Amino acid sequence: MAADTIAFLERSVDTPVHLLGYSDGAIVALYVALARPDLVRTLVFIAAVFHREGWLPGVLDGEAPDSMGDSYGEVSPDGREHWPVVVAKLDHLHAVSPALTVEDLATVTMPTLVILGDDDEVRFEHAVAMYRALPDGELAVAPRSTHGLVVEKPALIAWLIRDFHDTPRTNGFAPIRRA
Repeated sequence: MAADTIAFLERSVDTPVHLLGYSDGAIVALYVALARPDLVRTLVFIAAVFHREGWLPGVLDGEAPDSMGDSYGEVSPDGREHWPVVVAKLDHLHAVSPALTVEDLATVTMPTLVILGDDDEVRFEHAVAMYRALPDGELAVAPRSTHGLVVEKPALIAWLIRDFHDTPRTNGFAPIRRA
């Protein structure tokens, strides 16, 4: 998927771009940023992991909710009946990927905003490790929100993203990590 995204960016838009990904899409965006940093100006990484062990235990077990299949069916040219094929591919993908390290993250030089819900499917410690490994990382935790934070708190998420892009980058009033 990252290769497809890279090909799209190369032929369709002026680069570098502000790239945003949510959940599995954030993982794709991270792989794009790692493979082709020249194409990515900033990265917003929402509710995802850099290594598959970053998901909370049990999150990837069981069946996907019917509502996800219904939503897929509304927009897919293949229809709702193709949803089990997608689920099988995702199950395989989640068993082996992502498998990045904090050393890999240290090579992501563009400004990166990591966002997760305070009750997300991502282990909080994993998100903090990502934030700490990124040379120009920022971390935001949305209160009283889950893995569905983009639907639960759209105004807050939009504000965080706008602030990340619109506010001049400073190290703050009393920096510690960025001192």
